[in-house]
Amino acid sequence: MSVIGERYDHEPQEVIGSATPDEYIAKGEYNEKTDYYNEGDVEYNKDGEEPEENSPIEEVAAVVPNTDDPTLPVWTFRVFSLGIIFTALLGFVNQFFWYRAMALMISPLIVQLLSFPLGKLMEKVIPRSRFFNPGQFNMKEHVLITMMANCAYNTAYAIDIITVQMLWYKQDIGWGGGFLLVMTTQLIGYGMAGVLRPYLVYPSSMVWPGNLVNISLFRSLHIKDTNWTGPSRLKWYLMVFCGMFVYYWLPGLLFPVLTYFSWACWIKPDNRVLAQLTGGYGGLGMLAVSFDWATITSYLQSPLIVPFWATANIAVGFVTMAWFFIPILYYSNVWSAQSFPIVSSGLFTITGEPYNITKVLNADVTLNETLYEEYSPVRLSVLFAFSYGIMFAGLTSVLTHTVLFHGKQIIQQYKRSRTEDEDIHMKLMRAYPEVPSWWYYSIFVIALGIAFGVIYAWPIKLPWWGLILSIALAIIFILPIGIIQAITNQQPGLNVITEFLIGFAYPGHPIANVTFKTYGYISMAQGLAFVGDLKLGHYTKVPPRAMFAVQIIGTFVGGIVNLATARWLMSTIPNICTQAAFPFTCPSAHTFYSASVIWGAIGPHKMFAGDSPYSAMLYFFLIGLVLPIPFYFLAKKYPNSWVKYVHIPLIFNATGMMPPAVPLNFSMWCAGGFVFMYWIRKYRHEWWLKYNYVTSAALDSGVAIAGIVIFGVSMGTSNDENPYGWTPNWWGYDADSVDHCPYAGLNMTETP
Repeated sequence: MSVIGERYDHEPQEVIGSATPDEYIAKGEYNEKTDYYNEGDVEYNKDGEEPEENSPIEEVAAVVPNTDDPTLPVWTFRVFSLGIIFTALLGFVNQFFWYRAMALMISPLIVQLLSFPLGKLMEKVIPRSRFFNPGQFNMKEHVLITMMANCAYNTAYAIDIITVQMLWYKQDIGWGGGFLLVMTTQLIGYGMAGVLRPYLVYPSSMVWPGNLVNISLFRSLHIKDTNWTGPSRLKWYLMVFCGMFVYYWLPGLLFPVLTYFSWACWIKPDNRVLAQLTGGYGGLGMLAVSFDWATITSYLQSPLIVPFWATANIAVGFVTMAWFFIPILYYSNVWSAQSFPIVSSGLFTITGEPYNITKVLNADVTLNETLYEEYSPVRLSVLFAFSYGIMFAGLTSVLTHTVLFHGKQIIQQYKRSRTEDEDIHMKLMRAYPEVPSWWYYSIFVIALGIAFGVIYAWPIKLPWWGLILSIALAIIFILPIGIIQAITNQQPGLNVITEFLIGFAYPGHPIANVTFKTYGYISMAQGLAFVGDLKLGHYTKVPPRAMFAVQIIGTFVGGIVNLATARWLMSTIPNICTQAAFPFTCPSAHTFYSASVIWGAIGPHKMFAGDSPYSAMLYFFLIGLVLPIPFYFLAKKYPNSWVKYVHIPLIFNATGMMPPAVPLNFSMWCAGGFVFMYWIRKYRHEWWLKYNYVTSAALDSGVAIAGIVIFGVSMGTSNDENPYGWTPNWWGYDADSVDHCPYAGLNMTETP
């Protein structure tokens, strides 16, 4: 039986009905379809027992326990000590690897793995105390530790501003400005999260698939399997983890060619067209494969947690863009495309040379129109330019799709009281007091006030109206994008529309542009991250106020560590963010810098309007706005056909991550999703129910631990001659041509 606590105010119903099964049959109340007997609103099986209530969503019912014990302690020394330690470690490691090519992101799954034995150890060695050691290390404590660390999982987006400002624009806002910039951009979105709870947390239809992986691992560690055939979840997890830990030494250090296994290119590696089409690192990745789990999950996370219909939509968008339109545009020499690499996030002159932005800037980092006209207009690779059009369409399609497909649901949820249409998890969570709304509002107001101080006290040059507009954009888009993420595990970003709008309204100011983008985009992203964690607490029955507390603490600790790590790396690694510092080549920072030039310094009017060669990309706003409409009516007309699975925002927005992602990331990710979320789920359903999410957790954890150990081994051998540590010297490891397809033409804009 579920323990629901004294505050659960529903009257308990009788478990045994007054009529026998035969009497039910005589009265015609036997339901052959469900094999249950009805008495009023209550159903009973043939033994007269009430069936166990569970989530109506199969994936949730297979993973999430439908019981709770409100007496379990959560405000403990173990939560705060282990949580802060792991938050700091995760913030350091992920910020460190963020600067590397194919950044390795250590997920909170690794915190789940390591904090469990430490929590059990503290349970054994610390004297019993209500705060320090209240007894058995329970799953709710474990969830809170993991959620605190989760706040440091995604490195603070404002670090991109600080990196670009220091390395490319030679400005330094110092520790004080950096800290306040990081904190305000991280916290403003939290104020929005409280308003979204009735729409994105409470409804059972808002699944948040990524949380199911975490819960699967929590159950493996805390709940003993019963009536189980085959290895337990924990045993399976350990087996897969050990296998991946051992294997990752090959692509991670000894044989990196496995990461970009471009076998077709090797048939004739000096053939430029073949290299461009089949190269995994600098080309379109046709026929290339990757045997590196870190590469497969670099930008889209694990394919084992995304519904296959969503994977299929992403695959359609990826193939259409990268393998159909891009070759046509490139080999037709549209936009003089053949003067530039086919895949690159760099900026170029009209002659194909890397663009030196310092030649067109004034001393205060604003655009000098005269110098710009004398030097050269900015040109982009065909993939980079086309990806902006895709993101334009993705943004407007979100609005149309949400209104058409989810408009009624949003209105109904707004009108519905919290006690109506509740699933078992919502009923159990009523045992705990909710977080007062004024807590969220206070964070929003305080963070917004400090943000005004940041934009005026330091050389950012964003006007006051710009800050207000950026926050308004986040407020408009956070609910529709949240619905998409809660259902598909994919989050369309506001980065393009934010930089697009401020670029028109306030051109010639690159730092102001990226600051506007950060406040607009990350406020939304942080709000949804907060909501996603609240959903995990909802599934695991953690008191909402405890979740709120650990998330705020984790955000402060993670932000401080991110800032300290970034400044340390930029001051100690020679030539960081250039090819000379491989693997510290900073692909994300290069893309961020390029965006600051395109939208800020040069401005969207020069890049995408007037006589610009890329002006046709603006039509994608209209394409995205209109395209969901015919699919909506087709889905209404043919409700049982494949049309109902077409998701236009997902098709557009997922592929908008290229670059810095390369096509190989997408092709391998889609292949993994097909194997696990379609074939295995359909033909080996019992195995999928037992092991799918545990397998995902084990693969992520194995790569993470191996990556840390490999870095320690290689950097432990560094010296003056080899400042980046030991690396093997053979055909399988070539930093200058990772996939042995040098003619693919990848070219990155170096740090000035």
